[in-house]
Amino acid sequence: MDLVGMDEFYDVVVVGTGVAGLYCALSLPSRYRVLLLSKEKADESDSFLAQGGICMQRGEDDYRPYFDDTMRAGHYESDREAVDLMIRSSNMIIRDLIRRGVRFERDRAGALCFTREGAHSRARILFHEDVTGKEIAQTLLDAVCRCPNIELREGVTLLDFFHDADACGGVIVSGTDENPYSIGGEEDGEPRVIGAGAVVLACGGIGGLYEHSTNFPHITGDAIAMALRHGVACEHLDYVQIHPTTLYSGGPGRRFLISESVRGEGAVLLDRDGRRFIDELQPRDVVSAAIRRQMEKDGTAHVWEDMRPLGEDVLRQHFPNISRHCEEAGYDPLREPVPVVPAQHYFMGGIKVDLSGRTNLPRLYACGETCCNGVHGRNRLASNSLLESLVFAQRAADDIMFAEPPDFRGSRPDVAPYREKEALFAAYRDEVRRAVGGIGAST
Repeated sequence: MDLVGMDEFYDVVVVGTGVAGLYCALSLPSRYRVLLLSKEKADESDSFLAQGGICMQRGEDDYRPYFDDTMRAGHYESDREAVDLMIRSSNMIIRDLIRRGVRFERDRAGALCFTREGAHSRARILFHEDVTGKEIAQTLLDAVCRCPNIELREGVTLLDFFHDADACGGVIVSGTDENPYSIGGEEDGEPRVIGAGAVVLACGGIGGLYEHSTNFPHITGDAIAMALRHGVACEHLDYVQIHPTTLYSGGPGRRFLISESVRGEGAVLLDRDGRRFIDELQPRDVVSAAIRRQMEKDGTAHVWEDMRPLGEDVLRQHFPNISRHCEEAGYDPLREPVPVVPAQHYFMGGIKVDLSGRTNLPRLYACGETCCNGVHGRNRLASNSLLESLVFAQRAADDIMFAEPPDFRGSRPDVAPYREKEALFAAYRDEVRRAVGGIGAST
């Protein structure tokens, strides 16, 4: 690589601090200099919001049921090889998470506890209370902070990646007005050019483009727009998952998710007259559609979720965060149903990658919700997202270590087009909205 004109150089630049970005960085060897970038604070990724849990294959006799559940939820559009790889890798991933200190729920004898969610034919989901994503992501983030070869920078925005005819060469970034990106103490507000032996995009989904979403508002699909501009292949950009049950609120902003595992443990959905109207453990898109139809029939802005069948012990011990949040909103889930409504939740499409996280641009990788490796098909099976992110983040790290793609031989890109950041990101958001379609203010 021609380093002339580059402000900095790293062996690998990873963009995003969800479980995919964190685990990819941790899976690289200590001899690599790794730069890990976060648009906001490192713990402000959607992985930290994941409630329900993480799937694993429970013995060889669970392989076929797990495979079939994933395919059925994805409307049989999931890539069979990708699903097979994820399931076969699950035990290895879980063992590594436990070795790193992730505290999954256990019974009195010390055995792992499992719960069930919609479209699962059996209980195979590990959890930590109702904040499993936070437990996993924080454990990985703490491990990153202990690694001398990984440099974490918060408040750094990816403006673009750059490449020549053969390979990706690095990224263009900037800081915020409050925290300008500094190199050598120089804080002039200029975009910075960082050369890299490989770039990994793990930037999350598109929820910030929706008025009603369970995602952080700053996660707006920027990397998707960049890929489209550079001719990097994307796939299934219209595959957007709506979660059936978020706590109803009349105001704008991020919606609080009520985990599907609440229904897996026995909660039921009720219409305005208190009557159950749907099998709550069907796939998410089926349940969401049924709720929409019931709302239209009843002329209401929400339906009701009744958690009383779970009992106080389960609610307090398994779902303390959800119980507390409902109470803070003025509802007591032990004594009354709470209002719920569907909201945008997950993006199954994204930058097209193979089983090693490679895009069609050498030295550019993608993993997590940013990418589409085919696991989820048209509709993600509950609690597959954390597992899928971890499996394929590790695969990307392995490929970076052992593959021999062509070198970037270009020169420093012109940063002038990136100085007007507001206009740039407005254009990015418009491009993603057009590509995805159907994003309206009321969605």
